[in-house]
Amino acid sequence: MPCYNTQMPSSIWKLQDNILENDDKELLIRFIQSTDRFTQFEKVKLFEKEWCGWQKCRYSTFVNSGSSADLVMLDAVKEYYGIPDGAEVLVPAVTWTTNITSVVQTRLVPVFVDINLTDLSFDYDKLQKAVTSKTRIILVTHLIGVPADIALLKEFAEHNKLIILEDCCESHGATFKGTKVGNFGVAGTFSFYWGHHLTTVEGGMICTENEELNDLFMLKRSHGLARELAPSKHQKYKDMYPGVDFNFLFLTHGYNFRNTELHAVLGVEQLKHLDRYIDTRNRNYREFLKVINPISDKLHVVMREGMSSFCLPFVFKTRNDKDRLHNALVEAGIEHRPIIGGNLLRQPCFERYGNFRDFPSAEIVHLNGFYIGNNQFVDGARMQILAGLITDIF
Repeated sequence: MPCYNTQMPSSIWKLQDNILENDDKELLIRFIQSTDRFTQFEKVKLFEKEWCGWQKCRYSTFVNSGSSADLVMLDAVKEYYGIPDGAEVLVPAVTWTTNITSVVQTRLVPVFVDINLTDLSFDYDKLQKAVTSKTRIILVTHLIGVPADIALLKEFAEHNKLIILEDCCESHGATFKGTKVGNFGVAGTFSFYWGHHLTTVEGGMICTENEELNDLFMLKRSHGLARELAPSKHQKYKDMYPGVDFNFLFLTHGYNFRNTELHAVLGVEQLKHLDRYIDTRNRNYREFLKVINPISDKLHVVMREGMSSFCLPFVFKTRNDKDRLHNALVEAGIEHRPIIGGNLLRQPCFERYGNFRDFPSAEIVHLNGFYIGNNQFVDGARMQILAGLITDIF
């Protein structure tokens, strides 16, 4: 099996170049010089407000990673809806690992469903067979910037009385019929990791329209402390629990997933660039489709209207074709990765939840798939290099 070389010092095409613009850095320097308050405070609130405006949602809670966002979302939803331990959550067989570990950490049970090879979401025809009397949630991943068929999923969820949760960590700005993903379920999560559409270096966001659920997000982000809630709600809890000092009044079990003022400053500034970044990524993807068109018969082409491209994916129909291009990329100094976690049933921490052989489409992605970077630094010269490699090989 060939080995993925992802640390090549001579890389001509990295997964991600330095996304922070000079304006971002200068603003951060000025902020550091202007204040002594760096823990979560007013800049975090400002970023949450600005993100709500961009995402077109009512509430947003900024945390320290997309993985933390998933965990807080699941924990709060479980508490809010009174979902018992052992209830089942439908999850795709290809997604990022902390989607699944968040399910396990909240004492719920992940039930894996195979994916489709067009938008890399669930195999919609196999969802119903996965439902049992214990199923309560369907956790949708809009993978690598491609929106899932949310209309089908909403119909399925309504029929089975399931809660929809959305992971949009790689899909900032992706839309389904004109509405941004993350606005279709009870809540949605985003990641602002270094290589994503928008970066705060590390960071994540949880979005919802439900005020009470958002209160739980804020509580759980910061130890469960009542003082994290809006000041207008403080007196209510002071009156309810007069025997506990309000400064250390814990209304629920929580975590320390707060982010900092420094990261929020970056987020506010990066948000100004985000639409431009997405336009560039999508323009690159359209060029990518032209580049791979001569070998489209050898590929499962990943595409859906409304996508916000995260990367440039190759999913070959045969392992031999995949290996040929992979080896050429290594020699050319083009960084690449497996498509997220591949078939997660192959991962040691998840093998107890099923036999990886029962997920044939996830197996194709696992064995025959990888991606190269797409961002605002990808240009025509790089596309020409890729086109030349494909021509030489195939």
